[in-house]
Amino acid sequence: MLGNPRMNLTYNSQTAMAVILIHSERFVEHQTPPGHPERPERAEAMDAVAQKWRERGTEIVAPRAATTEQLARVHDEAYLRRIAATAGKASQLDPDTYTSPESHDVALLAAGAAIDAVERVMGGSHRAAVAMVRPPGHHAERDRAMGFCLYNNVAVAAAHARAQGAARVAIVDYDVHHGNGTQHIFDADPHVLYVSTHQFPYYPGTGAADEIGRGAGRGFTVNVPLEVGACDEDYQTVFARIVLPVLRQFGPDLIVVSAGFDAHERDPLGGMRLSTGAFAAMTRELRLVADECCRGRIVSVTEGGYNLQALAASLDAVIDAHAAPANVSPVAWPSSGIGSTRGTAAVTEVRPLLAGFWTL
Repeated sequence: MLGNPRMNLTYNSQTAMAVILIHSERFVEHQTPPGHPERPERAEAMDAVAQKWRERGTEIVAPRAATTEQLARVHDEAYLRRIAATAGKASQLDPDTYTSPESHDVALLAAGAAIDAVERVMGGSHRAAVAMVRPPGHHAERDRAMGFCLYNNVAVAAAHARAQGAARVAIVDYDVHHGNGTQHIFDADPHVLYVSTHQFPYYPGTGAADEIGRGAGRGFTVNVPLEVGACDEDYQTVFARIVLPVLRQFGPDLIVVSAGFDAHERDPLGGMRLSTGAFAAMTRELRLVADECCRGRIVSVTEGGYNLQALAASLDAVIDAHAAPANVSPVAWPSSGIGSTRGTAAVTEVRPLLAGFWTL
């Protein structure tokens, strides 16, 4: 049972609105050096998608800033002080991660947007929510910024859901890069399932198939490393044979998606070959599991995606998949026409490592 009155509102799939977007025009204020791939224009692409859905009548709300208490569930207090100290100035936190004078405030809004998305969905007013944010978050460790990320937005959201009474939260990360921070924050926690599909080996170097969690959390980290060049059919294979069966057996109260779009075939950082339609298909697959396991409750939070046109198109496709009426028929995946066995190879590698934890 959920412990917070706001979270205990009666959910009715006939009355809950389909999807709500959490977004702020302030996300453009996080400035990075010229030539940096995580550039302010990414926020402008999100602004354009938000305006399109606003014109369709979709509700869009501005986020509240995350509080220190909310952030401290997944980040060390000393780290929070270090990031707060960057407010009002430019700094370099690691070889890839920078702040500008407004970055601290913007990062608080990004984490707060993920929290707000969780509350809207768990509270029953909406079946799904999409937090359209930057900077991204899944590389941020408990005590370290890295990979363009300051606060781990998805981890903050999952911890917030747990604090509000959700017994089990599943995080699905399909960003082209492995979410090292999210994995490490929850790798000993059996109440938070982390499932990642990612290009491997690749930055940040984590996410091997044999990384399955530690202690009580063994088996609740599921890494599906894919060889560079994986296409739509490869992702369809690993979703059907690993991701979806594990999710259904876990039986989450909420699904949170690290929605990175840098596995797109046009992305300059990744080496994968996903089409825009594949992101919609993955979202529809996850919606079906959410409908079966957690009364439809699903939240997507943006991560990477560095080709502006592919980012906007994929984000729009994900929102459309969340907003569409429920469909009990099998999800129609796009066909790439590429002959690839990368998905099958990943399944062959992963299945024996999970055999003691899940039926696959």
